[in-house]
Amino acid sequence: MAEATEQGSLDGSSPQADSDELRIFEGVRPSRTGDLVLEGQGMAPIPEDHRYGGVYRMFTVWFTPNMELSGVFAGTLAVVFGLGFGLGLVAIVVGTIIGSLPVAILCTWGPKTGTAQVPLARLPFGKTIVLPGAVQWLSSIAWDALVGLFGGQAAQLLFHVPFWVGVAIVLVLEGIISVFGYEFVHRVQEIGSAILIVLFLVLSVKILQHHVVLPHNTVHGAALVGAFVLMVTISLSEGISWASYASDYSRYMKPDTSKAAIFWYTMLGLTASYVWVEGIGLAGASVLGNQTAAGVRTLMGGGFIGVLALIAIVFGAIASNSMNDYTGSLAFQALGARVRRPIVAAVVAILAFAAILYMNAGNTSGKFENLLLFTSYWISPFCAIVMIDWHYNRARYSPSFLRGALGFRKLGNGWPAVVAFCVAFGVMVPFMNTSIIVGPVANALKGADIAFYVGFVVAGVLYYVLRKVAISQEARRAPALASAAADGRGA
Repeated sequence: MAEATEQGSLDGSSPQADSDELRIFEGVRPSRTGDLVLEGQGMAPIPEDHRYGGVYRMFTVWFTPNMELSGVFAGTLAVVFGLGFGLGLVAIVVGTIIGSLPVAILCTWGPKTGTAQVPLARLPFGKTIVLPGAVQWLSSIAWDALVGLFGGQAAQLLFHVPFWVGVAIVLVLEGIISVFGYEFVHRVQEIGSAILIVLFLVLSVKILQHHVVLPHNTVHGAALVGAFVLMVTISLSEGISWASYASDYSRYMKPDTSKAAIFWYTMLGLTASYVWVEGIGLAGASVLGNQTAAGVRTLMGGGFIGVLALIAIVFGAIASNSMNDYTGSLAFQALGARVRRPIVAAVVAILAFAAILYMNAGNTSGKFENLLLFTSYWISPFCAIVMIDWHYNRARYSPSFLRGALGFRKLGNGWPAVVAFCVAFGVMVPFMNTSIIVGPVANALKGADIAFYVGFVVAGVLYYVLRKVAISQEARRAPALASAAADGRGA
């Protein structure tokens, strides 16, 4: 941060020049709740006098997108690992709360900064934002594809069309929402929360009516502890996966919006949705063997209830993926690409269409999901780095400062952040337990995966130290640079 802010004043670039760089990321903005204009605004900070929106939105925007099929099947993993219902439910609740904490904290930054999450990370990462920004953009497409696969299957059955048409229906609808932008996304989540609560209540009752046998612990001793920790980590990974999206959906809120209200509404939305859907999976694991839209419809007994189940799957996929598209568009702009946000949002949906067809043709959805879970580990060190930078530079995280500091040309090299980021991820590998890799430490711990915690601590400590080194280096270089600049003016 210090490097980035001092660089602009010493290299001859003007604040106005860097402000001009962000103009490509400005455009039409919604001005009130229900203003469904086509949002041209991109990653540029939202001016303080253009803010609006009730804090209750933090519940609906974090509740609705999680009410979809992949969460249900995540809950069944507790039984696969050998946990009973009681211990499995405790693991789900604990993991969800831990994973939701970073999201709730980062959401409180939106009203103060008026800036989306990945673009905001330009401050600590500097030009190396290209690394986490690219990972976020690609992850948005990948999550689009995985969730859209379930949605496409459900649309195929619901409308009696070919699979590719069902996928197209889901992606076109989500694409329209994300292209229209912030207000449209929020409105869909608000409406969707009411619809999905009703549909999932029916789904829950029907699953529990199928002579469900609540699972009992099938492992004991150290293996039971390892299974519990692993299930906590899986539930944690579900919640924390939204951390790099967080302030995207609070950046239009007024600067004086209650931080406590934002925090608790976000926590409530995330925990209520994840505990519900994963709890369904845990309780109904004995009857949820077919992890497809068709399997759920059959479980519901077909008919009207089966149709409701398919509608829930389609709507949940659209709601979740509209946020993937929207955040993907902002992350792509953070890379330095001067492309209008609506265009990028549409491209994300189009690329997801191709990925879904590839997954369906090759029966690779299971491996694809494992790859996504593996890559989601990056969010833990990312959170540690941006939180530390916020703590020490909080006063500068204002729209007026960001308007001049976020220009790509003005950014420093961000070496402390990217070194901490990469080293932390490397250190995490031995602690990981996935189908892609089982680290030696995780194996020694009977399958317990503590990689997220290790990555957060390592990245935080390392970045704290390295940023101090960078600040000291800048302090020593500043007099020489100032002298050289004075000599140049004199000549």
